[in-house]
Amino acid sequence: MTLFLCTSPYRWPSLLKYYTQTDGVSWLEEYKARHNAGLEAQRIVASFSKRFFSEHVPCDGFSDIESLGCPSHFFEDELMCILNMEGRKGLTWKYYAKKILYFLRQQNILKNLKEYLQRPTDQQSFLEGAVLIDQYCNPLSDICLRGVQAQVEDIADQVRQVLRTKNPRHPSLASKAGTLLVPEVELQRQVLDAMNCVLYEQLKYKGNELDYYNSLNSYIHQVLIRRTGIPISLSVLYLSIARQLGVKLEPVNFPSHFLLRWCQGKEGESTDQSYQLLRDSLDLYLAMYPDNVQHLMLQARLYFHLGIWPEKVLDILQHIQALDPSQHGTARYLVQHTLEHIERRKEEVGPEVKHRAEEKHKEVCFSVGLIMKHKRYGYNCVIYGWDPTCMMGHEWIRNMNVHSLPHGPHQPFYNVLVEDGSCRYAAQEKLEYISEPREIPHPDIGRYFSEFTGIHYLPNTELEIRYPEDLELTRATVQKIYSSGKE
Repeated sequence: MTLFLCTSPYRWPSLLKYYTQTDGVSWLEEYKARHNAGLEAQRIVASFSKRFFSEHVPCDGFSDIESLGCPSHFFEDELMCILNMEGRKGLTWKYYAKKILYFLRQQNILKNLKEYLQRPTDQQSFLEGAVLIDQYCNPLSDICLRGVQAQVEDIADQVRQVLRTKNPRHPSLASKAGTLLVPEVELQRQVLDAMNCVLYEQLKYKGNELDYYNSLNSYIHQVLIRRTGIPISLSVLYLSIARQLGVKLEPVNFPSHFLLRWCQGKEGESTDQSYQLLRDSLDLYLAMYPDNVQHLMLQARLYFHLGIWPEKVLDILQHIQALDPSQHGTARYLVQHTLEHIERRKEEVGPEVKHRAEEKHKEVCFSVGLIMKHKRYGYNCVIYGWDPTCMMGHEWIRNMNVHSLPHGPHQPFYNVLVEDGSCRYAAQEKLEYISEPREIPHPDIGRYFSEFTGIHYLPNTELEIRYPEDLELTRATVQKIYSSGKE
């Protein structure tokens, strides 16, 4: 009995959906598989910081995950366990576990999307397509088609209640999930009037005119939560509800507009060509139109300028040249520079280690892990790197008006993660200690730090290798600040 309790799916509640009561499962074997998957996940997560500290994780950095020797749902469950660890420790593990989980889920969703696109048109639901795009752009969110469908059905039921007061014998009152097509135009008009009453008068759905390009307006689960959207997302919702009630509408993609047409003819088709967002959008578009030269070139340029996955850039450019020889000149330029980037990467030596005992570093006052405040702009930040003098180019120095500073570019400059999510390069004379340090809510915290002590951040292994004396200096600095504060 003890063995069953320890090895059944109740040990991992998130895995219950993979089992049924009728399954003849060997829980001991399942436990062993889950245990081995957990060890594999921990090994891979632990390796990411050392492998990718000096750069953002490239697309091909996940290649060893694509050939897992364990069930993917067990692997994901261990990643979720890492993300749900309590306290402020394990920040680096959490940072990379999140990236790996993001990649795994996106790949699975992309596979589902491709299967969806291969179905006959009459077996494709606009709502399902919207959910798949929503899931792909928000792979860590709990978004499922069944949940969205339930919310749409709930709105349809509210429409039926209004419709019942107007026409108790309306055929839509007896239909479920679009099983009936309302034949008469006047009866369809009654459905649309009831829908307008519920959606716009009772539930207050509206278009977001003030913040039109906010991505939340395009995600169907957010549209249902916020009751705010843009024409295409509101149209998908409206069309889906109408079909539940027996009224068919067609989407019409006008230049700069997206509309619905009320008709009873054969349905037409519509597509939405609506950074992570640009990259995701290109992936989605090219899944549908893999030979579109214009978007393939945009994808190649994006990867080239971001400096990620150069081998993939070469593959894309080769495909472009095969599709359209007229692109040879542009493609050749990118090929040449991509090959140069690959060769430089092969010649790269180990990371630069900055020792404070060196004469050139004697003016550096602050250390990594310290939480600081910018004297002019007032933002709070944490230091994750420093240079003895400004290392930016002449154009940046001129544009940022660095020469107007008393010490100009000839003073230490610090790489900082700012509380607003940005990364900045700040002069030493513009930073000061903060009296009440607090956590910095930056998405890249885990890339550089392993823990927040409540006063400062502890660098992870890779950052400590690059700044070997900084941790002790940070501790001494914090102790000195607080001791003087208490006195």
